[in-house]
Amino acid sequence: MAQTKRKRTRKHRGTPAGTIERAGRTGRPQTRQDAKQIARQRRQERLDSPPTWRSATTRAAIAAPIFALLVLLIFKKSIAEVVVLGAFVFLIYIPMGYLTDSAIYRYRQRKAAAR
Repeated sequence: MAQTKRKRTRKHRGTPAGTIERAGRTGRPQTRQDAKQIARQRRQERLDSPPTWRSATTRAAIAAPIFALLVLLIFKKSIAEVVVLGAFVFLIYIPMGYLTDSAIYRYRQRKAAAR
């Protein structure tokens, strides 16, 4: 027989006394001001973290196929040429991205130390 009532998506916690406690508003800040402050803080933490090869590789893995697709569509090159060019661009983008991130990170650190 088909279920008539929709199952709940959030878990209710029962206590030994038999009462049910539900989680409150855990995901959202209480006010807009708090949300802005949290967003600023997270952005600052993200920008203050040193660059990693992993982030450079991820960025290259996203950019190289887009570049290859654009070359395929705009210049009408063969698939083999596009694959080779995409692989070359991927390998060039990794160190280039890491060095760019490192330069920006060092600049931000010097600027923060001067304050």
